[in-house]
Amino acid sequence: MNSQSIHFRLIVWYAGVLLLVLIGFGAFTYATLRFFSNQVLREAMERRAQQIAALIASDAAAQDPDYVPREVVKRYDPAANDRFVRITDTHGNLYFLSGPPIDHSFAPEEVRVLRDVPEGTASYLVTTPDKCRLLIATRRVHVREESFLIEVGGNLAANDRVLHRLLLTLLGGLPVILGVVIAGGYGLTKRALQPVQTMMRAAQEITLHHLSRRLPTPQGDDEIAHLAQVLNQMIARLDESFQNTARFTADASHELRTPLTIMRGELEAMLLGQSLPTGMRDAIASLLEEVERLVRIVERLFALSRMDAGEAQAERVRFDLAKLAENTADQMCLLAEVKHIDLVCETSSCVEIEGDRTRLKQLIVNLLDNAIKYTPEQGRVSMAVRAENSTALLEVSDTGPGVSDTALPHLFERFYRADEVRSREVGGAGLGLSIVQSICTAHGGSVSAANTPPAGCRFTVELPLASRN
Repeated sequence: MNSQSIHFRLIVWYAGVLLLVLIGFGAFTYATLRFFSNQVLREAMERRAQQIAALIASDAAAQDPDYVPREVVKRYDPAANDRFVRITDTHGNLYFLSGPPIDHSFAPEEVRVLRDVPEGTASYLVTTPDKCRLLIATRRVHVREESFLIEVGGNLAANDRVLHRLLLTLLGGLPVILGVVIAGGYGLTKRALQPVQTMMRAAQEITLHHLSRRLPTPQGDDEIAHLAQVLNQMIARLDESFQNTARFTADASHELRTPLTIMRGELEAMLLGQSLPTGMRDAIASLLEEVERLVRIVERLFALSRMDAGEAQAERVRFDLAKLAENTADQMCLLAEVKHIDLVCETSSCVEIEGDRTRLKQLIVNLLDNAIKYTPEQGRVSMAVRAENSTALLEVSDTGPGVSDTALPHLFERFYRADEVRSREVGGAGLGLSIVQSICTAHGGSVSAANTPPAGCRFTVELPLASRN
C-alpha cells in the first residue's frame, strides 16, 4: 500500500486515534479499579477497627482482661483471613497481636509501630521487611481512664493480583481490538474510496482522442459525487476548447494551402525568367525556400488535424512492419548519402501488425529524416525491427549530439525545438515528432526517446502485434 495515499493515511489516523482512546480508557479503568478496590479495603478495615473499639469499651472487657483478645480471634480470626490486628495501650505495651497469616506473606511482629497517630480514624500504607504492602486503619479509643491504639490492616496483594490480571487483559486485548478495528477501517475506507478508484481508471482512459467520455458519477449527494460532476464539467469545457482548436487548425491549414501553392507557382515562374538580375534572382530563390517551408508546415498541420479527428487509420490492413522498414530505408538512402551517413536497417523475420500502412510509413520517414538531419557527416543511422512478446519494436538510433535532459520530456510537443537556431538551419518546424506520436497513439502504441552514451539518441516505437488467426 502506498504510504502517501489517502487510504493509508486514513487507516493510520484512525488506528492512531483509536489506540490513544483505548490506552486512555485502559489507564482510566486501571486507575479507577485500583482506587475503588483500595477504598473498599480501607472502609472494611475502618469498620473492623470500630468494631474492635466497641469490644474494648464493653463491660465484659472491663471484667475479663482476656475477653478482647479471645473475641477478636473468635469473631474475626485475623490470621485465617490474612489480616493484621494490633492493640497497644498508652505506654506502648502490647495488648493484642494477631498471628501470622496462612500465606506467611508478612510477620505481624515485624510491622513497624505507628507513631503520632491522630484521634479518630486514619489510614496508612505500610511496607513490611518482607516487601508486603499493608493498608492499615487506626483508631484511638479512651475507656476507663486508659487509651488504646487499634491497628487493623489488610494485605494489598489480592488487589494487586486483580490489577495485574486486568493489565494483562488490557495488554492482550488491545492488539486484538486494534487489529479488528483496523481491518474494519480498511474495509470501510476501501469501500468509501472505491468510487475514487473507479473515477481514476476512467480518467486514465480519457485521452486526446476520447474527450467525449465522462467520469462515472456515484449515486448520492456526497462530496465524491460533486467532485465527479465538477470534473465532468471541466472535461466538457476541455473537449469544446480542443474541438474549436482542431477546427481552427484544420480550417487554417486548408485555407493556406491554396495561396501558398499559388505563391510557389508564381515564384517558380519568376525564376524561369532570363532577364532577372542576379540579386533579384537570389532574393526570389530565398523567398521560394521559405514558401516551401511554409507549405511543409501547413501540410503537417493538416495531417495532425486529420489524426486528431480520428482519421489516422483510414485503411487498416495486416502487413509486415519489417518489410515496410526495409523498403523505406532503401528510399531514404539517397538523403543519407548526401551527408555521407551510413544508413543501416536490421530486421528479423516477419513482424506482422495491423494498421494504416501509409501512416506508419510516414512514421518511419519522419524518424529517419530526423535522425539524418541531426547526425553529422560520416555518422551512422541504424534502424532495427523485431518482435518481443506481443509487441513490435522499431528502434532508430543515430550518432548525433543527442538531446539535453531538459529537452527530452518535451520532444513530442508540437512546435517544440530543442535548438531553435539549429532546427531552422536543417528546416525543422517541430511537428515531425508530434506526428510520430499521434500515429503511435492512433495505433494503440507509444514512442519514447533516450540518449545513448557516449553520443547519439534512440527513438523506440512500440506497437501491438497482429493477433494470430
